[in-house]
Amino acid sequence: MTEKPETSESEPSIPQPGDDNIIFVGIKPFMNYVTGVVMQFKNKGQKEVIVSARGKFISKAVDITEVARRTFLKDENICVKNIKISSEQFENKEGKRIFVSAIEIILVKE
Repeated sequence: MTEKPETSESEPSIPQPGDDNIIFVGIKPFMNYVTGVVMQFKNKGQKEVIVSARGKFISKAVDITEVARRTFLKDENICVKNIKISSEQFENKEGKRIFVSAIEIILVKE
């Protein structure tokens, strides 16, 4: 059995090979992400799924979570366990420091 290497709090968490229960929201069509969440719970038997997004995709992540829960997983008893918000610092092309908001919505099957 291999153990994951420990990371310090300041390092961003890098998805590991076993972390296929994380849905990263981006520019793909809305229903692709909803289907991904539903498949994680139904086909892969996950007990926990994380919907993660940054910047302008945060509201899309919230909508994906709610559509998946209320429409496609209404009989599965899926609850929001936790919502984590953060801000990440970047330097843009002009060298200016900017902050981008991020969210992680943790869903669990009870």
